[in-house]
Amino acid sequence: MTEPLSEHTADVIVVGAGPAGSTTAYHLARSGLDVLLLEKTSFPREKVCGDGLTPRATKQLVGMGIDISEEAGWLRNKGLRIIGGGVRLQLDWPDLASYPDYGLVRKRDDFDEQLARQAQKAGARLHERCNVGAPIIDPRTGRITGVNAKMGEEKTPVTFHAPLVVAADGNSTRLSLAMGLHRRDDRPMGVAVRTYFTSPRHDDDYLESWLELWDRRGPQDRLLPGYGWIFGMGDGTSNVGLGILNSSSAFKELDWREVLKAWCASMPADWGYTPDNMTMPIRGAALPMAFNRQPHYTKGLLLVGDAGGLVNPFNGEGIAYAMESGQIAADVIVQAQSRQTPGQREMALQRYPQVLKDTYGGYYTLGRAFVKLIGNPKVMKIATQRGLTHPLLMKFTLKMLANLTDPSGGDAMDRIINGLSKVAPKS
Repeated sequence: MTEPLSEHTADVIVVGAGPAGSTTAYHLARSGLDVLLLEKTSFPREKVCGDGLTPRATKQLVGMGIDISEEAGWLRNKGLRIIGGGVRLQLDWPDLASYPDYGLVRKRDDFDEQLARQAQKAGARLHERCNVGAPIIDPRTGRITGVNAKMGEEKTPVTFHAPLVVAADGNSTRLSLAMGLHRRDDRPMGVAVRTYFTSPRHDDDYLESWLELWDRRGPQDRLLPGYGWIFGMGDGTSNVGLGILNSSSAFKELDWREVLKAWCASMPADWGYTPDNMTMPIRGAALPMAFNRQPHYTKGLLLVGDAGGLVNPFNGEGIAYAMESGQIAADVIVQAQSRQTPGQREMALQRYPQVLKDTYGGYYTLGRAFVKLIGNPKVMKIATQRGLTHPLLMKFTLKMLANLTDPSGGDAMDRIINGLSKVAPKS
């Protein structure tokens, strides 16, 4: 491993120790680079999330050497239970060579800390309560060469320097904005709102998704553009929430916390989703989807996870793509660092946006089309009523929504999904 030049200098600075930042830092440190990982809060800390992890995310955890055994506090799930159109369908995760056939559930406060500690074990230097402000920019080249930050309770001003900086600071990504990278308005945004209830359903071994989200509070029932979820946490509680898309007029006009309360009130009483059983306040967060901030590399700054809008538009999943983009960014940086001249290093770094587009671009384009379709309540109603009655079609849909296929040697469904993703524009 490279010896640090000083406490405040490194090969790479990673801003944000969520799943994207910690995964990036882990893979960089494992490859021998000196990494500073800067986190504005201290662990454990809460984040708004469904807490459900698909096999894609599970694969990343295995690759980082995280102990995902039940003894270590992880709850495994077998698949997805889909409810809608008067139908209840239970689908197991597909049996693939590329991904495990199970997902996991873990609370985000604990989950994020495990990843950050794993990055530390690999050699990354983690600073908690380190609030990063403005980037340090070389006036001659316009490149980022470090960041200004405030440390600890005293908010002591500190500067950190590195030739490369990774923005893993989430949807708000102040670092990207300071470097002139603004959100694209032509990409979908979602909002997640969730809470926890003490419930006898806490040990459910399927993630549950409700495809019909009805607002029954007015004179007429209204189908909303989004989905509800119920994930058993295995600790006596259920995570209950809604994911909503901005593709309809209802997005801005409704108070989604109130919609969640009304939805929970419509559930069977013995599930316990009542105000008395609520263990956490209702909280919300934005879901930046389908590459909504670009370019993913410019002037020494790489974007990973929510900072780069990596959330899957088909299902609102962010953790798997945060971790995968972190690994991809680390691979590109490691290769770039081995080049001999600044020009060669820059050429290698410029590949990062293209690798992301090759990996996700076509699939995310399909997802954007899907988002537009389901933003229409009539389409959503027909899809749930007719689609859910065809188990084979739903098996295909699960693979499509969860992005779970074998890239080569898979079945006919895998080949269709992979083929569609290849021919769709990679924008």
